[in-house]
This record gives sequence, C-alpha cells and structure tokens, in this order.
Amino acid sequence: MTPKFHKLKIKDIKKETKDTVSISFDIPADLVADYQFESGQYLTLKTLINNGEIRRSYSLCSSPFEKEWRVAVKQIENGVFSTYANKVLKIGDQLEVMTPTGNFKVTTSKDRKSYVLFAAGSGITPVFSIAKTILEEENGDVTLFYGNKGFHGIIFREELEALKNKYLNRLRVIHIFSRESPGNKIQKGRINKEKCADLYTAFLKNQNIDEVFICGPEDMILNIRESLIENGVESSNIHFELFATNIKKQKVTEEKQNVPSFASKVQLIVDGDTIDFELDSNGLTILDAAQEAGADLPYACKGGVCCTCKAKILEGSASMDVNYALMPDEVENGYILTCQAHPTSEKILVSFDD
Repeated sequence: MTPKFHKLKIKDIKKETKDTVSISFDIPADLVADYQFESGQYLTLKTLINNGEIRRSYSLCSSPFEKEWRVAVKQIENGVFSTYANKVLKIGDQLEVMTPTGNFKVTTSKDRKSYVLFAAGSGITPVFSIAKTILEEENGDVTLFYGNKGFHGIIFREELEALKNKYLNRLRVIHIFSRESPGNKIQKGRINKEKCADLYTAFLKNQNIDEVFICGPEDMILNIRESLIENGVESSNIHFELFATNIKKQKVTEEKQNVPSFASKVQLIVDGDTIDFELDSNGLTILDAAQEAGADLPYACKGGVCCTCKAKILEGSASMDVNYALMPDEVENGYILTCQAHPTSEKILVSFDD
C-alpha cells in the first residue's frame, strides 16, 4: 500500500527533557487500520513553516500493544521543524502525518531470544518501542546500551526505570555518558569501536546474542557493527537505523560523468494511475523528475536513509546512488529508493502500488 498523508490532531505533548518533546496523535476510528505499525517504524510529518513545506520523519516510541501513536522530537541547532515542534506546537493543532513505514522493526518470536540494543540520544525512540514489544510479547531478555551527554539528557528516563522494575530479570540498561562521570570508567565516553569492545567484554561475553538493533549516528553504528562482528555476532543479525549519513554522493556523481547518458522513457504507477515522462539517465533522480512532471509521490529524507519513496521495478532497470534503507532481498526483488534511482534501461516501469 502506498503511504498516504492524513491530517491528524495532536492529542498530547509531553516534555521529556529540556530539549525534547514527545507528541501523540489522535487517530480517527476509520484510519486506525491504515496506521497500524510494527515497533521500530516511523511517521513522516509534513507542515508549512514560513511558507515552506517541511517534511521530517520520526520513529514511533510507542508500541503497537499500547494503542498509541507517539513520536519524540529532539530540538537541534537551527532545526526548522524540531524548533517548531518544541516551541510552537500545542495540543489540538493539526499536522499532516504519513502512514507508518520503515524496515527497522522487530518480529517477536515464541522462542526465548536474547536481544542487544544500542542507542544514542534521540536514537532511543525506535529502540524504546522495540524493547517494550520484546518484553511484552515474548519471553526474551534485553540488554540496552544508551549513550548521552549526561544524566539529564536521558529521554524516557522514568519510563526506562519503570520497565527495569517491571522486568527485573529480563532487562538490563547500561548508560554511557560522554560528558559526565557515572562512577566507573567503562560507562564514561562515546560509544566507539573500542568502547563497544569493552562493553562486550564486561556485559556480553558469555551471552548468546540472537539479534542486535542499533540507532544513532552513522559512525557509531559502523563502529558497533564492526566490533560485534569481530566478536562473533552474525552480520545478518545486526539491524540498524541511521539518523542521516555523512557519506557524500560526490564520488557517485564523478563516476556518472564518465558514463554516456541516454534518454529513458519512464512510466510510474501510483494508486492505479500512470504517469509518463522522459529522463536523462545521468540527470535527475526518478523521484525528482516525477515531481517536476507533476506527480505527488511519497518521500521524506531524500537521502537514501528512510524507505518512504520505495517502489518496485516491473520492467527495465535502474541504479541507486546510495542505499541505507532497503534490505538485500528487497533490492534483489526489484525494489528501489526512487530518491536515489536513475534508469539504466531505455524504458522502465516503476510501481508504487506493489
């Protein structure tokens, strides 16, 4: 089903820390089925700020069994939407909210499994949802490593303590502070490769790890992933969600300049309608070209990080500049991120409905 926006009313706003609010939405009864989600997925919010359209994606911190749709927004320096959310939004306001999407999600099991979760800052948002679902819906155990600058930056601090008290023998939470001393060396500093190795030795060495979920900055994710693989964790069991990426598309652009371009006939299927246009193979992405042709397509980050603009190639072929969202089997089955895709065949048929 193609993701769609609906105008939703803000039901509640809660101050989580001095620079973070969580926002819950009132979902009308006739839209509840459309907004069903799996823990770890996100909502894309859209609004006008200073006469400009702003879209931002935020992970759901609530879990499906809570029957609540809540996201957390941390204010960042010069952040247009995050500042608006923290200082302007109020209960009763409306935002356009896209139906839930995202591949960073947990599938619970009836078997007892061992999960390790890593988060930094607001990366706790999807991880918190995942942890609650694991603890509520299966008999697994969870070890959570959560990095922040200091104690007062911990988002969902009280809720995490309540979870620890409720699931005494199944949940461990280890805080790591970069600017404060928690009283021992291992919990001081940033979560880099060396720190991850120390944490593994101290807390995980004798533990059978079934699945790992990581959310935070790219460097942290890559360091944790490398460290865990070196310690024997299967790469296929390590799942991650990027805030954004520091990797530039310059190299890809330079490579394309050395490849002759050609005109490709592009046909898009969206909600049963068909849109046709021509596109230079070394020119705009399929998403950008479609928008110029007047198509209203789902998208959010335009950086290859989320999968909101995912579509399936039914005929022809395409290449992507970067891909941080689609799983290998999805790519193998013909799915692309249209915000990163360029045609590599003279004709290409792409469907948002598959």
